[in-house]
Amino acid sequence: MGICDGRVVIVTGAGRGLGREHAREFARQGAKVVVNDLGAELDGTGSSDGPAGQVVDEIRAAGGEAVANGADVADWEGAQSLVRSALDAFGRLDVLVNNAGFLRDRMLVSASEEEWDAVIRVHLKGHFAPTRHACAYWREQCKAGEPVDARIVNTSSGAGLLGSVGQGAYSAAKAGIAALTLVEAVEMGRYGVTANAIAPAARTRMTEVAFAESMAAPAEGFDAKAPGNVSPLVVWLGSADSAGVTGRVFEVEGGLISVADGWQHGPRVERDERWDPAEVGDAVRALIADAPAPAPVYGAPE
Repeated sequence: MGICDGRVVIVTGAGRGLGREHAREFARQGAKVVVNDLGAELDGTGSSDGPAGQVVDEIRAAGGEAVANGADVADWEGAQSLVRSALDAFGRLDVLVNNAGFLRDRMLVSASEEEWDAVIRVHLKGHFAPTRHACAYWREQCKAGEPVDARIVNTSSGAGLLGSVGQGAYSAAKAGIAALTLVEAVEMGRYGVTANAIAPAARTRMTEVAFAESMAAPAEGFDAKAPGNVSPLVVWLGSADSAGVTGRVFEVEGGLISVADGWQHGPRVERDERWDPAEVGDAVRALIADAPAPAPVYGAPE
């Protein structure tokens, strides 16, 4: 018995890293898991059935229930088949954890159109497409009078909340995911669905390359960068106990959990007539003087 006993969960990008840990922890907490992974390389190229199948084998060896799915989450029909695989295997769907992604890091002046499109596609569309099909199922269930207590858990990033030098496309996609989460929470609340996002910091294939020094494992003691540290929050957000928590973005790293404070309406100045451009400068400088300083972009010079 666990906090997700009997719930059916999809975890995308679950063959390695964070997704693998999420899938394993959901199974330990009693959930039936669809382990989705395309098996691609770090840059998104290629595919393999191996990673998802290995995680399924680990879950089953520990006494859990899981099936593998190799759909491309950013493909419309692939995302639809992902939701269908949960229904076919387990008869229902309660939780969708959107986690799949890859990196094509470039400074803005070096980024190609193809690299930009690929990153936006897998992260942003790769969150939207499975969510769209899962939400259609939950809405249908709700309208049919069936009880719905469903969860969406999205994966944003500190780069999406603050920006990250050399990761323009990734930052934009992750910022989009945070905003999409807020919309999902409002639109799907009437159907019994909550939506939240995490901005995790952990050692994975992506961060080992981008932030190698800060992600190194300690020689001894608590490993704050271990990806498994992120999963307890994700699993709780997927549980029935998290009802009422929605439209939030949580930063999580090691033993730290924090509620991120996003864009807010700040100081303002207003007049009853059109501004003259020559007068705008003094007004803006006064507003900035009254506003809190923005948090620094990751990698920005100090």
